[in-house]
Amino acid sequence: MKKYFSFFKIRFIHGLQYRAAAYAGIATQFAWGGLTLLMFAAFYKTGASSFPMTFPELSSYIWLQQAFLALFMTWYFDNDIMNSIVTGNIAYELCRPIDLYVMWFLKNMAVRSSRAVLRCFPVLIIAFCLPEPFNMSLPKTFSSGFLFLLSVIMGFMVLTAFNMLVYITMFYTVSPMGIRILAVSLLEFLTGAIIPIPFFPEGLKKVLLLLPFGSMQNTPFLIYNGYLSGPEIGQGLLLQTGWLLGLTVLGYLYMKKALLRTTVQGG
Repeated sequence: MKKYFSFFKIRFIHGLQYRAAAYAGIATQFAWGGLTLLMFAAFYKTGASSFPMTFPELSSYIWLQQAFLALFMTWYFDNDIMNSIVTGNIAYELCRPIDLYVMWFLKNMAVRSSRAVLRCFPVLIIAFCLPEPFNMSLPKTFSSGFLFLLSVIMGFMVLTAFNMLVYITMFYTVSPMGIRILAVSLLEFLTGAIIPIPFFPEGLKKVLLLLPFGSMQNTPFLIYNGYLSGPEIGQGLLLQTGWLLGLTVLGYLYMKKALLRTTVQGG
């Protein structure tokens, strides 16, 4: 276990070095969050009673989305992993006395976490200082704030486990771009990254909440802004736990099957 922790630590520290990219990301996320809120504000002026969330709840949701973008951005895939599959350099990794699935899983977590640490706090500070109703508010209770943090970790790991399935699928393709574009298009829409899931039609919303897509960024953000409360929070956390275990086991078995058929050209 010590070797995996060391690998995570190295990748995390390496990710902290990109300060300029983080500063640019903060400016971009703040601008994007503001534009998104202004767009929704125009819709809310037509009849706020028809929307599933109040505007302050939506505002908190949007700023959380921007603050934790590095954790939940669906378009991020590690180019080193994809290149190692395409070029055959994965042969070097297979020679190491470590589990490839665990190593890739921790590598993804480390890179995303380091980027989130650099970006989330400035975005949150600015969001709390904005005038109402465009500002971000505190969670309604201390317990909901704690459960939000727990749910963020679970949702982050669910997304990473799902991304692992995408990486493993690349063993069976000539080029990784096709599966990458398809995965990003699905995840970006179905996780609520474009439109929050509560705004979807009732039937589709129920389906998405049961699928792993609703257990990623959607659940923790809805816990924070108070949309989920009481037993709904417990149900959301249980669903996140179930999907994390299911996707991890599926990915681990899928990896073992893929490696049995892997052929590295020239060696």
